[in-house]
Formats: sequence, structure tokens, C-alpha cells
Amino acid sequence: MVASHSEPKAGRPLNAHLDHRNPLVFDTHELGRRPGALQRLTRSVGAPKDLGLDGVIGVPEGAPVDLRLRLESVMEGVLVTGTARATAKGECVRCLEPLELDVAADFQEMFSYPAADDRGRAKAEPADDDEDDEDTLYLEDGLFDLESVLRDAVVLALPMQPVCREDCPGLCPQCGIRLEEDPDHNHDAVDIRWAALQGLAGTIQDGEKDNTGDAAESGVDEKQEK
Repeated sequence: MVASHSEPKAGRPLNAHLDHRNPLVFDTHELGRRPGALQRLTRSVGAPKDLGLDGVIGVPEGAPVDLRLRLESVMEGVLVTGTARATAKGECVRCLEPLELDVAADFQEMFSYPAADDRGRAKAEPADDDEDDEDTLYLEDGLFDLESVLRDAVVLALPMQPVCREDCPGLCPQCGIRLEEDPDHNHDAVDIRWAALQGLAGTIQDGEKDNTGDAAESGVDEKQEK
């Protein structure tokens, strides 16, 4: 499934220069702005910070992420299609045990050529009347940064409710014991309609014990008087 973006992503300002040494920055100069030109790339990179669902599951920072990319030159820019594979870590929502999950996230994104003025120079700022510009990602000197696209794709590929396995029995709701460790674990169910009567019966029994104790003490006192 190709990742789609549910929230608008701000286009990168054209004066915020990309660093070609960043492993998530890619160079498209070999395509030469020739529509139809293709380039295939594979790269293993360290996961950026906060790659996943905060507090639920994610790819640890620095963990390997394997990328397979297809770069295609089109009239508007460079169309990037790819797959990211990594291992996410989190916690089972049923038994709260640590878990690991192999993730494969597909994505596709267009990186547009920056608009040019009448002298062919890249404009520093997008036009005010361009409503789509907030959703546009731009090439900068033939470079593009894949981090925001990778983040969106991985988040969409991760489960919102991760489990260690589909039939995980979870925890006992009454005492919290892991049911996997004790499959026969159970608690005697008490019908709430009888709970009040059981309490009353306990009170009566306690009262009878007290009365018996008082009678015994009275008999001892009578014998001592005689």
C-alpha cells in the first residue's frame, strides 16, 4: 500500500540548504531532467529520532532501515517510489511484554522542481496564490530529503494496538497475573445479587460467635461465685 499523507506537510524553504552528507538526502543529478529517466537505489540508514507512534511502538533511533528506491524524472520534478524495511519495538497492549515487529512501509512522493522567475532563477519564496504549495516538497539543487516521507510511511504501517501474537490471552483483570503463564487461572465469580446477603450472613455468624463467647464467660463466672 502506498502511503498517503493525512496532514499537510510544509514545503521546505528554498533557502534551507540540504546537507548531502545526511544519509536521508539523495542526489538526482544523474537523471539530468530527462523525462522518463530512471534510477534505482538501495541504502541502509540509521533510523531518525521518533520514527513511530510515541509511547506505543517505533523503530529505535539509529536502528537500521533498509531503503529500496526508484527515482523517475517527470516534467514537474522527480517521482520517488520506494519501500522501507526495519524492526520496530514496543509493548504488547494485552500482556504488556516487550515485542518486536518487522515493518515494511511503501511510499510514493513527488519532489518538484522549484519555480523559477523570468530570468530562470529559483524563487526564494513560493507565490502567495499557490494554494497547493504548502503540500509540495521541493528539490534543492537536485537534492531531496526523504525523512518526512519515511516518517509518514512508517507511522501508517505500524499497528495502533500492537500485540505479541493474535491469540495473546493478556492479563487477569482482577489480579493482573499473565494468563499465558497460568492458563487455568480463575477467580470464583460472585453473583452481585447475593453479595449483600453474604455480607449479612458473615455479620450474623460473627454475632453468634460473640454471643457464644459471652455465654461461656458467664458460666465461668457463676462457677467461681459458687
